Amino acid sequence: MTTGLWIILDHVVALLSIATWFAAGVTLALRRTRPALAALVAAVLVTLVRVVTVAMLAGRGWWFVQEKVLLGLPMLGAAAAGAVLLAGPRLLAARRGRGDGWSAGGVVSVLTAAYAALAGLVATFLAGYPLTLGTALVTISVVGAGALLTARVVAPPAEIIADSGVARAPEGRRAISRRRFIGWTGGAVVVTAAGAGSGLSSRPAASVTTGGGPGRSSRAAVSVADLRGSGSPAPGGTVRRHALTAKKATVRLPSGREIAAWTYNGEVPGPAITATQGDLIEVRLSNADIEDGVTLHWHGYDVPCGEDGSPGVTQTVVGPGADFVYRFPADQVGTYWYHTHHASHVGVHKGLYGTLVVRPRDGERAGSAAEQLDLTLPVHTFDGTVVIAGGDGRTEQLAPPGTPVRLRLINTDSDPHRIVLAGTPFRIAAVDGRDLNQPGEVSDVGLRLPAGGRYDLVFLMPDTSVALVVDGDRDGGLRLRPHGDAPGAARIEDTSGLPELDLLRYGAAAAVPFDPRRADRHFTMVLDRGVAMVDGRPAYAHTVNGRGHPAIPDQLVAEGDIVRFTVVNRSLGTHPWHLHGHRVLILSRDGTPSTGSPLWVDTFDVRPGETWEVAFRATNPGIWMNHCHNLPHAHQGMMLRLQYDGVTTPFGGSHGASAGHVH
Repeated sequence: MTTGLWIILDHVVALLSIATWFAAGVTLALRRTRPALAALVAAVLVTLVRVVTVAMLAGRGWWFVQEKVLLGLPMLGAAAAGAVLLAGPRLLAARRGRGDGWSAGGVVSVLTAAYAALAGLVATFLAGYPLTLGTALVTISVVGAGALLTARVVAPPAEIIADSGVARAPEGRRAISRRRFIGWTGGAVVVTAAGAGSGLSSRPAASVTTGGGPGRSSRAAVSVADLRGSGSPAPGGTVRRHALTAKKATVRLPSGREIAAWTYNGEVPGPAITATQGDLIEVRLSNADIEDGVTLHWHGYDVPCGEDGSPGVTQTVVGPGADFVYRFPADQVGTYWYHTHHASHVGVHKGLYGTLVVRPRDGERAGSAAEQLDLTLPVHTFDGTVVIAGGDGRTEQLAPPGTPVRLRLINTDSDPHRIVLAGTPFRIAAVDGRDLNQPGEVSDVGLRLPAGGRYDLVFLMPDTSVALVVDGDRDGGLRLRPHGDAPGAARIEDTSGLPELDLLRYGAAAAVPFDPRRADRHFTMVLDRGVAMVDGRPAYAHTVNGRGHPAIPDQLVAEGDIVRFTVVNRSLGTHPWHLHGHRVLILSRDGTPSTGSPLWVDTFDVRPGETWEVAFRATNPGIWMNHCHNLPHAHQGMMLRLQYDGVTTPFGGSHGASAGHVH
């Protein structure tokens, strides 16, 4: 069973625990002895099952159980023990016909166990990882307050006297006085603990974390504004100039459907930018009427930091009437894309994206000269309809038998897509723009394309039709047919049952340029949901280590460092993780090492319950965004910055001052 399924099972058992404890408390309060005893036994049994599920999760990693082991289970265990000791004997006696099983202490103790079970689960969902002393104090205080209020309701003074067996009024009054003293004292303790917990929880985090490496040095500062691209192409190259204007437009898709879009040059996707290795790419971005502003981020392309397009970090936002020139060398062959990085959860969805492809010079990539059909296919969703390369999911292409074909797939959405190439064996030549080592032919498999990710699929066109199926839609996607085939003649079988190809086992192993076991810095990022401050406002956020942007500390590195990330997903959603300015090497997933071709990526899907280990060498100085590429998740707090020692920004001031507007 996967860790994600264990997380779900543990949540289900926790809910059952809450239900059974409350059932026991309510039936006992109603003096229904037999149901109360049955519910109490069930609650104890479910609590023991919860111990088992937590133990299983603990085997998958401490991150998944910290607040359960240190707070939830001990709190519930103590309350449950008290409930069994106070209520159990009376209920058993009542079952034998001696009394009705009711007591004020029994009702309060059983309901306190119910409050503890509920509070433990609420702490998991609202606070998550890591557990702090403030969270623990607030949680315990809430349970204590519930117990005191319940005692006040269940055991008024008359009942206290009866329960204590006091017959004479003076002794009854003394009992009432003692009870009031205990109540007031307990209330004071609860209020004090809650206040202390709230204060501790609101403390700001450190501005940076060093990952076990040295702190800031005294080296001379370099501004990201000075980290710009070169002014001339490499020998033999040329300058590729493009002008992009961001503007609103009504765009008609080839299907005839019209959409209200935000565009570059009135097109969706924006103009394709292509170059040959050694060229210089120069793009002037202007903003016609996008009120919130725009930028250009070169997704997956390791540009100099000043060209990265992150507003508040590497530049100011390009407002209406303004412009900005990006310039960088075309030194990385492969399939990439560009998009706005300002309010991108809105802008990219509405159409502010386009493709970037850099091809090698003749002969520098095996078979490149022979590739006669080379299609760049951005996949995007408008109002529930998957659009491929500006079409409406019904694109057809002619390809004579024997034609070498390369399909460059780009996921411009915030969710993954399942891709199936039906009708021919194929190879995955490249992932995220980087060639794989000795990729073998595969067929009848599904490919999971992460948000922001790219796959290059290559094959020789057979003498029958080939279909690219996206998300199981057999009526949409792309059709390639040989000359003479009738349009739409290909019959596509159901692809939903095909196994998913594991890229960590695909291709052949090869040497890598550094030893990831000798990392200079190691950062752990635990992805979760919880209440946190996002851009100065409280929110139910997507968090990293319990905090939301911009309160998450920067990750400090130095040029030349080997940096290792451990990325843990405690949540129930998928998080496609994306680091700007660097490619990362996948080391392992859930402790299982990558054994196929070295897999260099800029975006990798961390599914619920998964733990990924990746590494990279810090060779591109700057301040880089490091975030979930489900763009609404990033907007809701799940992003931070990787900062090189000695690099500063004039655009955002202090830590996170303006970066909250990046997405």
